[in-house]
Amino acid sequence: MSSELRIMRGREWSRPVRAARREVLSASPELDEGRPPLLFVPGFGHGAWAFAEHWLGHAASRGFPAHAVSLRGHGGSEPAPEATLRAYAHDVVQVAAGLPRQTVLVGHGAGALVVAHALARYPARAAVLVAPVFGGWGVLGTALRRNPAGTLPAAFGGPLRLSRAQLFSRELPDAQARQYVGRLGRAGRRAQWSLLGGPAVEPAVGAPPVLVLGSPDDRVVPASALTRVARRYGSAPLLFPGMGHDLMLDARWSEPIDAILDWLEKESAAR
Repeated sequence: MSSELRIMRGREWSRPVRAARREVLSASPELDEGRPPLLFVPGFGHGAWAFAEHWLGHAASRGFPAHAVSLRGHGGSEPAPEATLRAYAHDVVQVAAGLPRQTVLVGHGAGALVVAHALARYPARAAVLVAPVFGGWGVLGTALRRNPAGTLPAAFGGPLRLSRAQLFSRELPDAQARQYVGRLGRAGRRAQWSLLGGPAVEPAVGAPPVLVLGSPDDRVVPASALTRVARRYGSAPLLFPGMGHDLMLDARWSEPIDAILDWLEKESAAR
């Protein structure tokens, strides 16, 4: 272990993350077949509701216990306007550690970055990064070009406002898209700033298998960024053309979750 890593962890131990009340929504299969539980982690501005809409019940129908956590300051969790990326990762680790079996972590958007940090602290069974937002100036530049009015305030500590065109395909009915956009909240400003230069992602404990998936038509995550994250984990991204950033809420939501569950079944069979 490097001295730099020891110093960083030493600071974490001397300044522990403040406890916070967390919302966790769950769906259980009718028959417990011993499959690993899934813990879904929403991106910034989203809550556990984004997975409860479709993916939790669908995963349970295929035999996987499914849970979704609202990061502090999101959904029904405790308000936390000054939350940090480290605090978000702490939330994920605490919930995962409380589940009865080794858990599969599934992160969406910036929630995928939270999962990546949590993997350095929790020995996950596997991980899935959905439309991952790992930050950087390239991602900011893309967001500014496609949604300047909604993105620019976030660079100065204001709220990030994602648009319907960024999140969903045209296949999703407008009324449904407006309903989802209206439920979006905001991340802590310190967590938002970390997307422009936060702590480096450490190696995952136990080197779990990692699946990266997204859409080449995502208007939040450039295709180059999607490929870059997948290469970090030694693979190529699994692509779903014609879908928006919020794959779990878009019109063809069943395609990505079925692909995730198929992959997990193959991984379990290979063990």
